[in-house]
Amino acid sequence: MTPLNTPEWRSLERHYSDLKYASMREEFALDASRFEHFSLTSGDLLLDYSKNRITKQTVEKLIALAKSLDLSGWIERMFSGEAINTTEGRAVSHIALRNRSNTPIKVDGEDIMPSINAVLAQMKQFCDQVHSGEWLGYTGKKIIDVVNIGIGGSDLGPAMICDALEPYGVGGMHVHFVSNVDGTDLSTTLENLNQETTLFVVASKTFTTQETLTNAQSARTWFLQSGQQADVAKHFVAVSTNAQAVSDFGIDTENMFEIWDWVGGRYSLWSAIGLPIALYVGMENFERLLDGGHEMDNHFKSKAFEENMPVMMGLLGIWYVNFFGSQTQAIVPYDHSLARFPSHMQQLDMESNGKVTNRSGQRLSYKTGPVIWGTPGTNGQHAYFQLIHQGTQLIPVDFVLPVNSHYPECDHQSILLANGLAQSEALMKGKSAEEVRAELVNEGLEGSELESLLPHKIFPGNRPSNTLLFPQLTPEMLGQLVALYEHKVFVQGVIWNINSFDQWGVELGKQLAKAILPDLKPDSTISAHDSSTTSLIKLIRQLTKR
Repeated sequence: MTPLNTPEWRSLERHYSDLKYASMREEFALDASRFEHFSLTSGDLLLDYSKNRITKQTVEKLIALAKSLDLSGWIERMFSGEAINTTEGRAVSHIALRNRSNTPIKVDGEDIMPSINAVLAQMKQFCDQVHSGEWLGYTGKKIIDVVNIGIGGSDLGPAMICDALEPYGVGGMHVHFVSNVDGTDLSTTLENLNQETTLFVVASKTFTTQETLTNAQSARTWFLQSGQQADVAKHFVAVSTNAQAVSDFGIDTENMFEIWDWVGGRYSLWSAIGLPIALYVGMENFERLLDGGHEMDNHFKSKAFEENMPVMMGLLGIWYVNFFGSQTQAIVPYDHSLARFPSHMQQLDMESNGKVTNRSGQRLSYKTGPVIWGTPGTNGQHAYFQLIHQGTQLIPVDFVLPVNSHYPECDHQSILLANGLAQSEALMKGKSAEEVRAELVNEGLEGSELESLLPHKIFPGNRPSNTLLFPQLTPEMLGQLVALYEHKVFVQGVIWNINSFDQWGVELGKQLAKAILPDLKPDSTISAHDSSTTSLIKLIRQLTKR
């Protein structure tokens, strides 16, 4: 069912026409309780969405749209293990990976919790062995460096979590991530490592991903400069389903950690793909991450829509993309530990909802997923915030603000928080011509000098933002945040009537790369391509160092 044909969508279109020029600044002046009306909590996590271009009526109409499109039913279907990933015939059960209540969740009629718990137990045993020194390298030295080799969801999520939880790192352990098939990535990672003390985690569900296997084979070649083939089993483990390919590589299948086809790559950090997380911060902290994800799952599943954080964030996104015509969204964490958070959210959102057809395969006549981007505050304030404040595009912003730092000896946190709060306030309020004029007069300007400068210093304001505020970035809180955005993306996919859990858009480039690869060899016959690609191949062959 297309959402455009619903009475609720048409009602929102009329409401938008009435509201599109309304001022948030005026709404705040009229309603002293606006924050209380438009804020939600889940545990220690607060969502302030009062600085959005909405009224109570907007929220009511957005919720009515969600109900008309059976969002409750879709939530129930996901949590019950239905195969809602219809193009691949798979369930979408990443929520089971963090199901800390251990209630049965069935996929194809079978409770999957026992197999999940078995892998968690295997991960715990392995991490304990590495940390205690029971698992040693081939020369008897303790493992101190873990190199994760993966790509996409097998890289972005775990890398982001490890960065964010650096204060919880196990003493003496270091973690590194290699994803790019560009040899620079692997080479610069390995140049300061020692074969005797390095463990590689090769993360590939099928163990056929070209970039991952290329990097893994080169890592094995590097290792064999010191060790022997028989020693590979002590320094390489795998996260995969393909036992034969893992064994052929030289990894003992006893050291293969299972992953299932109902785990999408961008949702896989909760699974054995999270092994480098557990090795870096310890299994106890990995389980705390799962606890936080489970807390948000319970919130999402049980709360009424008007009290439901992922639902409200998802519906606000619909409001801006489909009614205001917004094309992008910025996610700005005011915590340097979350530097990779926007990148992970970029994959989560854009790979999920970057679709041009609905669930029935019909071409869409409305916009879907926005471009997601961002960097840590306050860096962004000195870069792209100019565009957000005074540019011609409407760019909603999520501000992610932990109140307390893990590094209080640097007395910077109040400055950081003041900047985050100031940016959200400035985006909402802006600065009028009258305010700018008074400011310039106070600075001693007058006449033509004042008049020429005045328009450049006006801020239109009325730019929307959410603020996510929490006491400190703990494993539990990080789990809540990631699960929050996962469910927000799902909500939007339901409203847009698309399958958020396949990613066919990544396949075509891979297929063509396989065809082009042999054409790059100097003496090969170049196969049929367009004139541009053929010419570029010829030039590359000429420029390749012999």
